[in-house]
Amino acid sequence: MDINIVLGVIAFLLFLLAVTGVRVVNQVERGIVFRFGRAQPQIRQPGLRFLIPVVDSMRKVNVQIVTMPVPTQEGITRDNVSVRVDAVAYFKVQDPMRAAVEVQNYLFAVEQVAQTSLRSIIGKSELDDLLTNREELNKGLALMIDSPALGWGIHIDRVEIKDVQLPEGMKRSIARQAEAERERRSRVIVADGELLAAHKLADASGIMSKTPGALQLRLLQTVVEVAAEKNSTLIMPLPVELLRFFDRAAQPATPAETAQPATESAAGPATADAERVQPKIEQPALAKDRVSEGEQPALTEHGVVEGEQPTLAEHGVSGSAERAE
Repeated sequence: MDINIVLGVIAFLLFLLAVTGVRVVNQVERGIVFRFGRAQPQIRQPGLRFLIPVVDSMRKVNVQIVTMPVPTQEGITRDNVSVRVDAVAYFKVQDPMRAAVEVQNYLFAVEQVAQTSLRSIIGKSELDDLLTNREELNKGLALMIDSPALGWGIHIDRVEIKDVQLPEGMKRSIARQAEAERERRSRVIVADGELLAAHKLADASGIMSKTPGALQLRLLQTVVEVAAEKNSTLIMPLPVELLRFFDRAAQPATPAETAQPATESAAGPATADAERVQPKIEQPALAKDRVSEGEQPALTEHGVVEGEQPTLAEHGVSGSAERAE
């Protein structure tokens, strides 16, 4: 009787030991067994695992991808702009043994490394890179975090910069810069359109100058377009050639041509009368025989030899001419 009781107690104790030595490892976990405080090299895979009671202890390590938000970090960029940047890191445990042995708390360690790396990448980058070139910054940030994490058995999958908070003054400056850039683009587009339109108009004018009928067709097309608007007033332009024709038809004779015949008719009688009235004065001829040798004749201020008065017959002046004088 006493022996049966003792065997029952022993069997119950063995059952308790067996129950306490049973461990269940989930699919997303890996088990690290410590026997008398020494880590066993064999990693326990998911399933039902038996441990030696009192001797073995097991620590479970999650091998899922961990999403860790990096707190907002305030820093100054390389171009001296104060910004606030936050990020998110994705990582997983690649070597459970190192994650359980090499570092005390790998989650806290990765978080601290991510914060310091984010502040470092802010100081090395410019504001334009933070706003437009985030892909390169994300790769550089992931590389900076992954370097120490590899020694802990952790693989950094990716790191993303979530938001960049700027001061209000910097936001207004960026808005003005964007507005000026868009204004510059609009002016360039308008100038290109004007240049293209000028080339097309020059080609069209050259064609119309060679074919006058094209100008008339264009005029009729303009009239049709204006008439389609159903306005009460229709303005019809006249061709320039028609105006030039009327100008040539209505142009009078030049003043020089009209004044020349009148001048000739008016000056004709006056000239004839002057010729009839004005006497022809002839210079008296000096007689060679009246001038002795070695003796110069004295001339008056009328060219007549002193001492001799020329007669009217010698000068050939008529009586009517004397009366006119």
